[in-house]
Amino acid sequence: MSVMVEFDAVSKSFTVGKRQVDAVDAVSLSIEKGEIFGIIGYSGAGKSTLVRLINGLERATSGRILVDGEDITILPESRLRHVRGGIGMIFQQFNLLRSRTVAGNVEYPLRIAKWPKEKRKARVAELLDFVGLGDRARSYPEQLSGGQKQRVGIARALATEPKILLADESTSALDPETTQEVLRLLQRVNRELGITVVVITHEMDVIRSIADRVAVLEGGRLIEQGAVFDVFSNPQAAATKSFVSTVLRNQPTSDDLVRLRLAHPGRIVTAEILDAGRLGSVLSDAVNRYGVRFEIIFGGISALQNRSYGSITLELVGDEGGVDALVEDLRAVATITEVAA
Repeated sequence: MSVMVEFDAVSKSFTVGKRQVDAVDAVSLSIEKGEIFGIIGYSGAGKSTLVRLINGLERATSGRILVDGEDITILPESRLRHVRGGIGMIFQQFNLLRSRTVAGNVEYPLRIAKWPKEKRKARVAELLDFVGLGDRARSYPEQLSGGQKQRVGIARALATEPKILLADESTSALDPETTQEVLRLLQRVNRELGITVVVITHEMDVIRSIADRVAVLEGGRLIEQGAVFDVFSNPQAAATKSFVSTVLRNQPTSDDLVRLRLAHPGRIVTAEILDAGRLGSVLSDAVNRYGVRFEIIFGGISALQNRSYGSITLELVGDEGGVDALVEDLRAVATITEVAA
């Protein structure tokens, strides 16, 4: 893959009163053409500023930003407007024009871009069919559900055939079922139209659902990035671990461990899954080979990008030598943490 967006030591500072605030602080990352890239962080992490740097609505204080090979940090405003034409954007609150119909909202950026009338009409019909709203062209925004409004927002963002689609908290106002529908549509946009999608969110479940890679921001700094599977299965930074825990609660808390210890007198270990198949093979032979019985007392295994990850907490019951041997073999296929008695 080639690079669609590249940040090279980019910072963006604002003056608030008498002090300087670094909303984005020396961030370096690259977004590949044709991927779905997630940017996650808590409120105030710098996510929205990062988005506005990509489409040139904010100018970097320092560093370089390349969009499809062009350094937008040195472009005059006239040239920057052209670059923005290749970047679509959808928003948390939809930002639809209430006085215009669904078709009118989708057509609006085409009018601004001075597309001929017949070409505009054909493009609007094509896009409304693509997002499943071909029968709502004459409806007004107040007649639509939240999910339908976001579909209109996506169609409008795609109108001028952008290379990049920025989705800024685009599902935060939606219920879980509608969120999944919108995320599946974004996957279609990426897969069928070949558009690079950048998803900005504070919800790790959104990242898990559709992203290929993810960057984690905290206090304006990039604290972790990588393939979604790697970040989920082995988070390094404290903030990343916190995000992952909101999606996959498979590691017992200290309170859980107290409760588990009271209910299960055997030896307790937690296994972070590296290879679910090999782990299962070792455990299936526990009784015959080691004389050890086991029970899964906490956790679970999930699938992500066609690979298994997760964590299970086991009670192992048997003689000390057999348990020691089983734990040693488990260490070859999982990361094992023993729970103190």
